[in-house]
Amino acid sequence: MIRIKFQQSLDELKERLLVMAGLVEQAIQRATEAYTSRDYSLCEQVRNSEPTINRMELEIDQLALDLLAMEHPLAVDLRFILAVIHINVDLERMGDQAAGIAMRVLDLGRQSKVDLPVDIPRLAQLASAMVRKSLQAFIEGDADLAQSVLMLDDQVDEINREAFHSLTTLIKGQPDSAPQALDTLIISRNLERIGDHATNIAEDVIFWVRGADVRHHVVSV
Repeated sequence: MIRIKFQQSLDELKERLLVMAGLVEQAIQRATEAYTSRDYSLCEQVRNSEPTINRMELEIDQLALDLLAMEHPLAVDLRFILAVIHINVDLERMGDQAAGIAMRVLDLGRQSKVDLPVDIPRLAQLASAMVRKSLQAFIEGDADLAQSVLMLDDQVDEINREAFHSLTTLIKGQPDSAPQALDTLIISRNLERIGDHATNIAEDVIFWVRGADVRHHVVSV
Protein backbone atom coordinates (compact mmCIF):
# COMPACT_ATOMS: atom_id res chain seq x y z
CA MET A 1 0.00 0.00 0.00
CA ILE A 2 2.84 2.43 0.88
CA ARG A 3 4.56 1.71 -2.44
CA ILE A 4 1.31 2.25 -4.34
CA LYS A 5 0.79 5.62 -2.66
CA PHE A 6 4.36 6.62 -3.42
CA GLN A 7 3.91 5.67 -7.08
CA GLN A 8 0.75 7.76 -7.22
CA SER A 9 2.73 10.71 -5.85
CA LEU A 10 5.38 10.19 -8.53
CA ASP A 11 2.66 10.10 -11.18
CA GLU A 12 1.18 13.34 -9.84
CA LEU A 13 4.63 14.96 -9.89
CA LYS A 14 5.12 13.94 -13.52
CA GLU A 15 1.64 15.12 -14.49
CA ARG A 16 2.15 18.56 -12.93
CA LEU A 17 5.50 18.94 -14.66
CA LEU A 18 3.92 18.09 -18.01
CA VAL A 19 1.18 20.67 -17.49
CA MET A 20 3.84 23.28 -16.84
CA ALA A 21 5.80 22.05 -19.87
CA GLY A 22 2.70 22.55 -22.02
CA LEU A 23 2.41 26.15 -20.87
CA VAL A 24 6.08 26.79 -21.58
CA GLU A 25 5.90 25.23 -25.05
CA GLN A 26 2.87 27.38 -25.78
CA ALA A 27 4.69 30.50 -24.63
CA ILE A 28 7.67 29.74 -26.89
CA GLN A 29 5.37 29.06 -29.85
CA ARG A 30 3.44 32.29 -29.30
CA ALA A 31 6.58 34.38 -28.87
CA THR A 32 8.22 33.08 -32.04
CA GLU A 33 4.98 33.32 -34.02
CA ALA A 34 4.67 36.94 -32.86
CA TYR A 35 8.10 37.65 -34.37
CA THR A 36 7.02 36.27 -37.74
CA SER A 37 3.47 37.61 -37.87
CA ARG A 38 3.94 40.78 -35.79
CA ASP A 39 0.77 39.80 -33.92
CA TYR A 40 1.47 41.73 -30.74
CA SER A 41 -1.50 40.26 -28.88
CA LEU A 42 0.53 37.04 -28.75
CA CYS A 43 3.25 38.91 -26.86
CA GLU A 44 0.76 39.93 -24.21
CA GLN A 45 -0.42 36.33 -23.90
CA VAL A 46 3.16 35.23 -23.31
CA ARG A 47 3.70 37.85 -20.64
CA ASN A 48 0.40 36.99 -18.96
CA SER A 49 1.35 33.30 -18.74
CA GLU A 50 4.59 34.00 -16.88
CA PRO A 51 3.09 34.28 -13.35
CA THR A 52 1.32 30.92 -13.78
CA ILE A 53 4.56 29.25 -14.90
CA ASN A 54 6.42 30.76 -11.95
CA ARG A 55 3.75 29.58 -9.50
CA MET A 56 3.81 26.06 -10.92
CA GLU A 57 7.59 25.93 -10.58
CA LEU A 58 7.29 26.58 -6.84
CA GLU A 59 4.51 24.02 -6.41
CA ILE A 60 6.37 21.29 -8.30
CA ASP A 61 9.58 22.00 -6.44
CA GLN A 62 7.81 21.71 -3.10
CA LEU A 63 6.10 18.45 -4.06
CA ALA A 64 9.42 16.95 -5.18
CA LEU A 65 11.17 18.04 -1.99
CA ASP A 66 8.36 16.60 0.11
CA LEU A 67 8.77 13.25 -1.61
CA LEU A 68 12.49 13.27 -0.92
CA ALA A 69 11.94 14.19 2.73
CA MET A 70 9.12 11.74 3.51
CA GLU A 71 10.07 8.71 1.45
CA HIS A 72 13.10 6.50 0.90
CA PRO A 73 12.99 6.13 -2.89
CA LEU A 74 14.78 3.42 -4.81
CA ALA A 75 17.70 4.52 -6.94
CA VAL A 76 15.70 4.90 -10.16
CA ASP A 77 12.94 6.82 -8.34
CA LEU A 78 15.49 9.04 -6.64
CA ARG A 79 17.01 9.85 -10.04
CA PHE A 80 13.54 10.58 -11.38
CA ILE A 81 12.76 13.06 -8.59
CA LEU A 82 16.13 14.76 -8.99
CA ALA A 83 15.57 14.95 -12.75
CA VAL A 84 12.15 16.55 -12.20
CA ILE A 85 13.69 19.17 -9.90
CA HIS A 86 16.27 20.07 -12.55
CA ILE A 87 13.78 19.99 -15.44
CA ASN A 88 11.41 22.19 -13.45
CA VAL A 89 14.08 24.89 -13.23
CA ASP A 90 14.89 24.65 -16.94
CA LEU A 91 11.23 24.95 -17.89
CA GLU A 92 10.80 28.08 -15.79
CA ARG A 93 13.86 29.61 -17.42
CA MET A 94 12.50 28.74 -20.86
CA GLY A 95 9.40 30.68 -19.89
CA ASP A 96 11.64 33.62 -19.02
CA GLN A 97 13.32 33.38 -22.43
CA ALA A 98 9.93 33.32 -24.17
CA ALA A 99 8.92 36.44 -22.23
CA GLY A 100 12.20 38.04 -23.29
CA ILE A 101 11.45 37.30 -26.95
CA ALA A 102 7.97 38.77 -26.56
CA MET A 103 9.38 41.96 -25.07
CA ARG A 104 11.84 42.38 -27.96
CA VAL A 105 9.13 41.71 -30.54
CA LEU A 106 7.06 44.50 -28.98
CA ASP A 107 10.09 46.76 -29.19
CA LEU A 108 10.58 45.85 -32.87
CA GLY A 109 6.96 46.81 -33.47
CA ARG A 110 7.76 50.37 -32.47
CA GLN A 111 10.51 50.61 -35.09
CA SER A 112 10.57 50.65 -38.87
CA LYS A 113 10.86 47.20 -40.39
CA VAL A 114 14.19 46.37 -42.05
CA ASP A 115 15.56 43.24 -43.69
CA LEU A 116 18.07 41.56 -41.40
CA PRO A 117 20.62 38.88 -42.37
CA VAL A 118 19.42 36.25 -39.91
CA ASP A 119 16.98 33.35 -40.15
CA ILE A 120 15.10 33.64 -36.84
CA PRO A 121 12.24 31.35 -37.98
CA ARG A 122 14.74 28.56 -38.73
CA LEU A 123 16.43 29.04 -35.37
CA ALA A 124 13.04 29.03 -33.65
CA GLN A 125 12.08 25.84 -35.48
CA LEU A 126 15.21 24.04 -34.32
CA ALA A 127 14.96 25.27 -30.72
CA SER A 128 11.29 24.28 -30.56
CA ALA A 129 12.12 20.84 -31.96
CA MET A 130 14.69 20.41 -29.20
CA VAL A 131 12.13 21.32 -26.56
CA ARG A 132 9.52 19.01 -28.04
CA LYS A 133 11.90 16.05 -28.36
CA SER A 134 13.38 16.50 -24.88
CA LEU A 135 9.92 16.52 -23.32
CA GLN A 136 8.81 13.54 -25.40
CA ALA A 137 11.92 11.71 -24.17
CA PHE A 138 10.88 12.53 -20.61
CA ILE A 139 7.30 11.32 -21.17
CA GLU A 140 8.49 8.04 -22.67
CA GLY A 141 11.63 7.57 -20.59
CA ASP A 142 13.52 7.31 -23.89
CA ALA A 143 17.24 7.93 -23.44
CA ASP A 144 17.94 7.41 -27.16
CA LEU A 145 15.51 10.16 -28.11
CA ALA A 146 17.08 12.38 -25.45
CA GLN A 147 20.48 11.67 -26.99
CA SER A 148 19.23 12.92 -30.36
CA VAL A 149 18.43 16.29 -28.78
CA LEU A 150 22.10 16.78 -27.95
CA MET A 151 22.93 16.51 -31.64
CA LEU A 152 20.62 19.44 -32.51
CA ASP A 153 22.32 21.76 -30.04
CA ASP A 154 25.33 22.24 -32.30
CA GLN A 155 23.07 23.43 -35.13
CA VAL A 156 21.35 25.97 -32.90
CA ASP A 157 24.69 27.24 -31.62
CA GLU A 158 26.01 27.63 -35.16
CA ILE A 159 23.00 29.66 -36.34
CA ASN A 160 23.29 31.88 -33.27
CA ARG A 161 27.00 32.46 -33.99
CA GLU A 162 26.19 33.35 -37.60
CA ALA A 163 23.48 35.74 -36.40
CA PHE A 164 25.91 37.44 -34.03
CA HIS A 165 28.50 37.90 -36.77
CA SER A 166 25.99 39.11 -39.38
CA LEU A 167 24.13 41.50 -37.09
CA THR A 168 27.22 43.05 -35.49
CA THR A 169 28.64 43.61 -38.98
CA LEU A 170 25.36 45.23 -40.01
CA ILE A 171 25.40 47.52 -36.97
CA LYS A 172 28.90 48.76 -37.89
CA GLY A 173 27.98 49.35 -41.52
CA GLN A 174 24.42 50.63 -41.07
CA PRO A 175 24.09 52.37 -37.70
CA ASP A 176 20.50 53.39 -38.48
CA SER A 177 19.53 49.70 -38.30
CA ALA A 178 21.22 49.20 -34.93
CA PRO A 179 18.05 49.16 -32.74
CA GLN A 180 16.36 46.49 -34.87
CA ALA A 181 19.57 44.49 -35.14
CA LEU A 182 20.15 44.57 -31.39
CA ASP A 183 16.61 43.40 -30.64
CA THR A 184 16.98 40.58 -33.14
CA LEU A 185 20.38 39.66 -31.76
CA ILE A 186 18.85 39.29 -28.31
CA ILE A 187 15.99 37.18 -29.73
CA SER A 188 18.58 34.91 -31.34
CA ARG A 189 20.34 34.60 -28.00
CA ASN A 190 17.02 33.85 -26.25
CA LEU A 191 16.38 31.00 -28.68
CA GLU A 192 19.91 29.67 -28.24
CA ARG A 193 19.33 29.62 -24.48
CA ILE A 194 16.05 27.75 -24.97
CA GLY A 195 18.05 25.15 -26.87
CA ASP A 196 20.52 24.97 -23.99
CA HIS A 197 17.70 24.34 -21.52
CA ALA A 198 16.27 21.64 -23.79
CA THR A 199 19.73 20.06 -23.81
CA ASN A 200 19.73 20.13 -20.01
CA ILE A 201 16.37 18.35 -19.96
CA ALA A 202 17.65 15.70 -22.35
CA GLU A 203 20.71 15.16 -20.16
CA ASP A 204 18.47 14.78 -17.11
CA VAL A 205 16.37 12.17 -18.92
CA ILE A 206 19.53 10.21 -19.73
CA PHE A 207 20.60 10.46 -16.09
CA TRP A 208 17.19 9.25 -14.88
CA VAL A 209 16.92 6.32 -17.30
CA ARG A 210 20.54 5.17 -17.53
CA GLY A 211 22.07 6.57 -14.37
CA ALA A 212 24.72 8.22 -16.56
CA ASP A 213 25.86 11.82 -16.17
CA VAL A 214 26.52 13.17 -19.68
CA ARG A 215 26.93 16.83 -18.81
CA HIS A 216 29.98 18.53 -20.30
CA HIS A 217 30.42 15.45 -22.54
CA VAL A 218 31.56 13.44 -19.52
CA VAL A 219 29.92 10.06 -18.90
CA SER A 220 29.91 8.63 -15.39
CA VAL A 221 27.79 5.86 -13.91
